Amino acid sequence: MPFIPHTDEDLAAMLQVIGVAGIDELFDEIPAALRVNGLPAVLPGMSEAAVVRLMSGRAARNVDSLCFLGAGAYEHHIPAAVWELATRGEFYSAYTPYQAEASQGTLQLIYEYQSMLAGLVDLDVSNASLYDGATAFAEACLMAVRASRNRNSRRVLVARYLHPLWRRAAEALLRGQAVELVELPAADGRTDPGALANIDARDFAAVCLPWPNFLGGLEPVDELTDWAHSHDLLVIAVCNPVALGLLKPPGKWGAQGADIACGEGQPLGIPLAPGGPYFGFMACRQALVRQMPGRIVGQTLDIEGRRGFTLTLQAREQHIRRSKATSNICTNQGLMVTAATIHLCLLGSEGLRRVAAQCHANTRSLVAALTSIDGVELRFAPFFHEAVLILPQPVATVLAGLAASGILGGYDLGADFPELGRALLVCATELRTAEDIEAYRRTLAGLPGMAVAA
Repeated sequence: MPFIPHTDEDLAAMLQVIGVAGIDELFDEIPAALRVNGLPAVLPGMSEAAVVRLMSGRAARNVDSLCFLGAGAYEHHIPAAVWELATRGEFYSAYTPYQAEASQGTLQLIYEYQSMLAGLVDLDVSNASLYDGATAFAEACLMAVRASRNRNSRRVLVARYLHPLWRRAAEALLRGQAVELVELPAADGRTDPGALANIDARDFAAVCLPWPNFLGGLEPVDELTDWAHSHDLLVIAVCNPVALGLLKPPGKWGAQGADIACGEGQPLGIPLAPGGPYFGFMACRQALVRQMPGRIVGQTLDIEGRRGFTLTLQAREQHIRRSKATSNICTNQGLMVTAATIHLCLLGSEGLRRVAAQCHANTRSLVAALTSIDGVELRFAPFFHEAVLILPQPVATVLAGLAASGILGGYDLGADFPELGRALLVCATELRTAEDIEAYRRTLAGLPGMAVAA
């Protein structure tokens, strides 16, 4: 909570000046039925010293764990320079660059970010970021529906193995605008192209394809993209940006490429944190740029011919009539974008390719080590840096046993995809060493009911 130094006497004086009897009168437009009469579950206030003791005690309970958990947020190496630069006062305290003449540094950084992001996904233009991957996905669906409004459809086809939390968040955001997500049939850990013959494409505005999908699998994106375009549907790519260091970018899918790309930017220099902040990215083809939410920074020349940067498109309700705005939740996660821009600059295209390659190699090593244990099987292939393993024991029990030994063993897929059975999603980034992988194998093999294969 903020520190508010006003005394009761200060408050009384201010209320007297504005002619109000009490603070409650300031909110008298709120119907009585909607007001909360006290917060009995909230404990009385504590002193600053007591709060410091409480939080220090809780922080001391944190332990370092060996992380093999991904599922949308990943532990990657972040060079020290990233946050040394991002937390400089010029960036750390900067707000929205409305005044171009006073914000050239921030504007140039966003321009560089947009340029690198557009190049990474091989599309024409990027915006200046969104809240996170889930809201970026929801905004991409809304964007596709707007761009396809002549089709008169408010339904979007979505791969079965899209991130389940992103899908739920998007459904909550889209429900109020009467946009429906319809699941594509899946087989062998990815979308089933054979099921497309049973879909009436005239009922839909777009197709959303994760790359890779939530299970780490590689969707048949070329075939699905060409099918979508042959039926005048837009294609939305939901991407892991690190994977694009190795995998085909959305702009190269099929004969024409995807139309919109979005995803979570956390793997680009943002540390793991409960609740974030993270940031979402979005890019599209030039033909769709006026349907893109948020803001876009452009490069120009001043009257003396010097290079400068300015806000080019601002499709937010702050700048235009609310009824014409493309979004009202497209705040630029400026600090996160600053870190991601520095991170990408330090890595370069070759560095990103090496990171992606090492992630894949480590996951292959992890899968080989764990499947040497009796009853542990790989469910789907190919994969990127996540893979699905089938266990001989209940996943929750196994994860609890691993956690007791300081290992975050993965993500239990049972609640989201019960058809997979005792399925565990494991992840290995470039940070995992051979010793880490052996520690996981040895600990898993030592759990009750597990044994090393001969």
